[in-house]
Amino acid sequence: MKVKNKIKIIVNGKQMQVIYKFSIKNLMTKLKIPLNKIAIELNKKIVDKKKISKIYLQKGDKIEIVHFIGGG
Repeated sequence: MKVKNKIKIIVNGKQMQVIYKFSIKNLMTKLKIPLNKIAIELNKKIVDKKKISKIYLQKGDKIEIVHFIGGG
């Protein structure tokens, strides 16, 4: 039985394993995070949410997901 290649990434400071060729969009779906009212940073660079389905995660990538909260 062949095991799929997995890579380790860091999401908001916590280590996680995902399969090779896993996109940021796949990650948001897996984590059940809605795309509205968040910002995504990949290796200290803000990601354009329109391109997340075409950005594939690499071994050692660091992703920060920030939620916007309204207040007054």
